[in-house]
Amino acid sequence: MTPAAVLFDCDGVLVDSEPVTFRLIQEEFAAHGLSVTVEALKPLFIGHTIAETAVYARAEGAALPEDWPERFYERLCARLAEGTALMPGVPELLDRLDAAGVPYAVGSNGRRIKMEATLGQHPEIWARLKDRLFSGQDLGCPKPAPELYLIAARSLGAAPERCVVMEDTATGARAGIAAGMRVLGYAPEGPNPGLAAVGAEIVHSMADVPARLGL
Repeated sequence: MTPAAVLFDCDGVLVDSEPVTFRLIQEEFAAHGLSVTVEALKPLFIGHTIAETAVYARAEGAALPEDWPERFYERLCARLAEGTALMPGVPELLDRLDAAGVPYAVGSNGRRIKMEATLGQHPEIWARLKDRLFSGQDLGCPKPAPELYLIAARSLGAAPERCVVMEDTATGARAGIAAGMRVLGYAPEGPNPGLAAVGAEIVHSMADVPARLGL
């Protein structure tokens, strides 16, 4: 059955922002006394907020100032604004959804200012999404709580059980499932046991999504 709406995560699904984010977190932690590899950072950051990542870093000995999350966000948005690519196939997928009359929105744990810094670089995409952006941090309901996706679905007038969520993290997938929605787990780099374990349907390419949606 064609869905009533599709709800996208942002980082790692719509935009390729995570490599830049990991490198900057690594730099920041090192500057405050904590040396950690990018690979070790991934499970600590993906699906979590900057504030949650700061809690981990302090517990491991990083001398982060209290206002570090705010200052980090400013630096991160500036870095991302220098150039953040869309994930492959995003424009074509949105074209298919538009042609089928399926509305869509974005539900991200990142703040709106971060989505503006990344999606805003792509005018045609930004024009479609700018009024459909929902931030778990700004709204006070970050994933894995289901409220973020429920709010996004309500904005589109879509019943949760007829929505499809597209996520690249287990945290986000749990939010979609808890909201009563079908979840596609986007895994462009290959098998993703974490996504599969929480019940997401794995897809490896945006080109595979229309068939999964019955388009």
